[in-house]
Amino acid sequence: MLGQRLHALAFLEHGTRRPHIAGVPAHPTRYRAVQQARNTAGDPGRRTESLRFQPRDRGDTYGQTFDAVFEAEEMEILYAPGLELDDPGFHHSVLTDFRERLTHDDRADRLLDLALARLKEAGLVAERTTQRTDSTHVLAAVRDLTRLELVTEAVRAAREEVARTAGPLLVGLVDEDWGRRYGRPVRLGKNPTRPKTRILAAGDNAHRLLGHLHRQGQAIGPTHRPEALRQIVVQNYYRDAVGRLCWRTAEEGGLSPSSVAVVSPTTSRRATCGTGTSSAGRGFAAHLTKTCAAGSVNVITDVATNDGQALPGIRTRLARRGLLPAEHLVDAGYTSLVHLERAAREHQVTVTGPLPGNPTRQHRKNEGFDRDDFDIDFDLRQVTCPQGQVSQGWNGPYPTSSPTAAPLIVARFTKGQCQPCPDRPRCTNSREGARNVGFPRGHHQGVRPSTRHAPLPLPRPVQGRRATCTHGHRREHRVV
Repeated sequence: MLGQRLHALAFLEHGTRRPHIAGVPAHPTRYRAVQQARNTAGDPGRRTESLRFQPRDRGDTYGQTFDAVFEAEEMEILYAPGLELDDPGFHHSVLTDFRERLTHDDRADRLLDLALARLKEAGLVAERTTQRTDSTHVLAAVRDLTRLELVTEAVRAAREEVARTAGPLLVGLVDEDWGRRYGRPVRLGKNPTRPKTRILAAGDNAHRLLGHLHRQGQAIGPTHRPEALRQIVVQNYYRDAVGRLCWRTAEEGGLSPSSVAVVSPTTSRRATCGTGTSSAGRGFAAHLTKTCAAGSVNVITDVATNDGQALPGIRTRLARRGLLPAEHLVDAGYTSLVHLERAAREHQVTVTGPLPGNPTRQHRKNEGFDRDDFDIDFDLRQVTCPQGQVSQGWNGPYPTSSPTAAPLIVARFTKGQCQPCPDRPRCTNSREGARNVGFPRGHHQGVRPSTRHAPLPLPRPVQGRRATCTHGHRREHRVV
């Protein structure tokens, strides 16, 4: 043994796992590292033309000259974190570039596809088993901006991106005033000075920037900041009858609902949760699907971040991966008659989960006669009430306002049937009108109740009704 510490500069080809020892100096310096890098790059036995990346750590031994040796060979330098992920000195921003690359060109989905393909080859996941989908709210890492701050910051973010990627396009547009106004992050607060002047100036500058890029032929991609600026301008401004730029309010021009509003100046992706024009928490609904068959490994098979219409997309991706389940367990946020029937018809998947609650007054207060107390006969096209009266009208099906709700058939009773009924107060609040009963069309009904329960618990305990749809037929039973 030499009794001294030696430092080895080694290169490892990930494809072939073949190591290259460039040198073993006792006292490494930047000069030695650069010289050894040049020797390695010039080695005839090493095929540098087939290599695309050169990862390295962040040691002081390396520098820009070291990186330039490999950049001259058209390799991209990747900097590895120098600390463990749980080290107090490690900051999460080191992984920002990696996360950013995964968001482009569906790379995250392709990476998941590759992992699932390997797991499928190993027999750890299989098609036509049991899977379940749950959702959770993921808060967005965005500051809660006022609307004026959002527009101003969007102009600044779009200008910075264009300056970084295509600086000459801004010639003739950006002047000293733009530098003062958008040279640093904007913090205005809720009561800024001269708000009307600021609103019109920000809107005018946003239109000037977008118009300038359009005239220059600059393409605006769906993830680029100019596209975020365009959508933010549309949701906050409108043009009146004479073409003047006006600020949107609830009374004039209307405000965008929070479910479609862009809240970050750096991305056009929606990041809101809530209804109306306010939001309880800005973020995304993350939908996670995983296997849950008894005696098998639980593996995540799909990840989606979108609204409540996620179920059709989940099944489409599972079909592409060859991992469609035989039974799909979901919670009440996913179940609807349309989804149940569509899953069975298109993919032969049995969707199991609690049905949405009955919205009628009788069901909410647990008193009187709700829809489930009426006997529906689809063959005779009539409905019999709890007192034995038979409906005199059968109309529809009528489309509903919800895309996930099935069209409704409406059965009508007459005043002559309802007014003398002793149980009228338990059936309807109307003093003179008669009771109408709405329900989905026939091919969703007419199957006798089943007592079959899911083999595993549902995503969370529920009370009410559970529905399953197998090959186009709906079965319903009560769960307590």
